[in-house]
Amino acid sequence: MEQTFMKEKGILYLVLTMSLPMVLSMMVNSLYNIIDSYFVAKISEDAMTALSLVFPLQNLINAVTIGFGVGINAVIAYFLGARNAQMADRAATQGMILNALHGLVLMVFCILVIPEFLGLFTSDAAVIQMGVRYSRIVFVFAVIISLDLSFEKIFQAVGKMTVAMVSMLCGCIANIILDPLLIFGPGPFPALGIEGAAIATGLGQVLTLILYLCYYFLRPIPVKLKKQWVKPDREIVRRLYSVGVAASLTLSLPSLMISCLNVILSSFSQAYVLVLGVYYKLQTFLYLTASGIVQGIRPLIGYNYGAGEYERVKRIYKTALYLIVGIMSFGTVLCFLYPEPLIGLFTEGSDTILAGAGALRIICIGFAASSVSVTAGSALEGLGMGRPSLMISLCRYLLIMLPAAFLLSRVLGAAGVWWSFPTAEFLTAVLAGLLFQRALRFDKKQHF
Repeated sequence: MEQTFMKEKGILYLVLTMSLPMVLSMMVNSLYNIIDSYFVAKISEDAMTALSLVFPLQNLINAVTIGFGVGINAVIAYFLGARNAQMADRAATQGMILNALHGLVLMVFCILVIPEFLGLFTSDAAVIQMGVRYSRIVFVFAVIISLDLSFEKIFQAVGKMTVAMVSMLCGCIANIILDPLLIFGPGPFPALGIEGAAIATGLGQVLTLILYLCYYFLRPIPVKLKKQWVKPDREIVRRLYSVGVAASLTLSLPSLMISCLNVILSSFSQAYVLVLGVYYKLQTFLYLTASGIVQGIRPLIGYNYGAGEYERVKRIYKTALYLIVGIMSFGTVLCFLYPEPLIGLFTEGSDTILAGAGALRIICIGFAASSVSVTAGSALEGLGMGRPSLMISLCRYLLIMLPAAFLLSRVLGAAGVWWSFPTAEFLTAVLAGLLFQRALRFDKKQHF
């Protein structure tokens, strides 16, 4: 099978060639998030606050569908490494169907709960109205998102990173172009306001799916979606969910964390809620770039694990870790030296910019330490070890973060919330390192 290059090429070459397309697409995706927020912020500060409050539910949809896609990716890569094409086809087919169902359920759920959800964090009727108007359009595209992400993980599993990159790039670029056109309505375009931002996002996602389908039918890949494998297979479903559930929970945790932090921060000032929302827009540029690297190594780790190349698994992990440390160190310097211009992209309020700059300087202290958690967690998912990966994320986002935020905020006020970020990152990094070292001593006769 043509995927044998995953265990034959040099480690650095493999990591770079598999990761760079995803890093580029993730950087553009993070740029899309920043530009999307930039244009929404031009509507009003209320609009930007509404977008910040809707973010946790948007992230929930992405978390569940991406997380299950990670399961699809890991299972396909493992069977390709074990040279079992039939089981790889089954995993792709059943994974695609199950993820589409996840998207449908999430669409209905999020549309129904969004008014009450927004009311938990603000009593401002204008903010709630804008949030509902934006989110009800965005959530309609949840099934499209699930199909996009399933195809992305399938193409990644067979080493077709460039296809995933190009498809994502085109969708993001379309979104960036459509945002100002549909929000402000220059020339013949209608001025739709915050609804225009939602429509632009959805149309970009539709374009991505169209490109995936075109490539799949015009340029066949080793993994096939077949009608004969539609009927659920207990073993395949177990494997998909054993990684997918843990990965979904891992990706969902930031939504829960942000919602809890919003409750703490809103007791001090609504401006701090906006600052937290702006920070999460900015940090996507770094963490999505790091995500591009771990998405590149995940099929490499799964394939080499399935092929019994255990020493290569260790070397792939270390190479990715060094690269991610470099990225996060760059982010630390950038955020520490230029926090005001970065926060100023999303608000013109001088008090908000001042508060945001102080928050960014504190939070960025933990960026480099988070490299260990990010790399170890994704490597464990590639090995099919979802539970230790989930434990890392639980500590990073909930078990350490929230108690630290609550306790420190009692002493330091809102600044205590910002100090909880580096506190959680450093403590979780120690745990992540220990868990991954333990995983490296896995029984080589047992696979996930």
